[in-house]
Amino acid sequence: MKKRIKLDRVTLPERMFDIGNYILMAVIVVIMLYPFLNVLAISFNESTDTIRGGIHIFPREFTLENYHVIMQYDTLIRGFINSVLRTVIGTVLGLAACSMVAYTLSRQDFQARKFVSIAIVLTMFFSGGLIPTYMLMRDLGLINTFAVYIVPLLVSAWNIIIIRSFMDGLPHALQESAKIDGANDFTIYWRIILPICKPVLATIALFIAVMQWNMWFDTYIYNSANDALTTLQYELMKILQNTSTSAGAGMDSVRGDAAQSNRVSPESVRMAITIVTIVPILMVYPFLQKYFVKGMTLGAVK
Repeated sequence: MKKRIKLDRVTLPERMFDIGNYILMAVIVVIMLYPFLNVLAISFNESTDTIRGGIHIFPREFTLENYHVIMQYDTLIRGFINSVLRTVIGTVLGLAACSMVAYTLSRQDFQARKFVSIAIVLTMFFSGGLIPTYMLMRDLGLINTFAVYIVPLLVSAWNIIIIRSFMDGLPHALQESAKIDGANDFTIYWRIILPICKPVLATIALFIAVMQWNMWFDTYIYNSANDALTTLQYELMKILQNTSTSAGAGMDSVRGDAAQSNRVSPESVRMAITIVTIVPILMVYPFLQKYFVKGMTLGAVK
């Protein structure tokens, strides 16, 4: 009993070290959260008061008028819907495509495994470029279609490598025993491999979802002429660009409907749209966080 008391006793240097760690972690958390809290405070602050400056992490004059004005623009609502659709559909189909390719490459009996793996890795270093890619999308009939958001991003070399590395670490006896029981390749993939690969699949799903949600350049290149296919990030880009240049039709509409009536300012609209853009991803991340570290760690073993 006496030995146990001595072992559990915390010395003064150890306690000071723990206190220093807590203080350091608290400072890091404050530094990382301050930009987000500052944007959140400005988005909820009254427009004319925001122009005075001095807003930090709390709004001085709370208002919802900035968000009310944003919801009046049909393009933003339509862009938000399209962004949600492309994120959900792109994540599900992209995860299915990458996991199927990774499962094929993880099979020891796949004779072209080495050749296909090298070919996939080479795509990470070389690409056709913007103009050939645009011509390919045009020839495939994907311009001004929703499919241009999904089809070109179905397969990612990086995601395939991570998933395949995870699958390579699984016992090969699982597949052999399933084959003895009469299971075919698709049954092994669907009922045995995928349930075991939940950590890495959740990790890749987060990668794909964030990429799809933040994409705006493909809208600008392929679907800028079709307002029905706009995305939230593309509309945000236009507003940010028009705010910095103080010109453009989008900014004129904001000024005419909002700024001239002293309801909102361009900065308030910009901050409010930023919050609307990042909140959905922040809501998804906690549900995948428990798989994130485990999936990346196990997938990087090989």
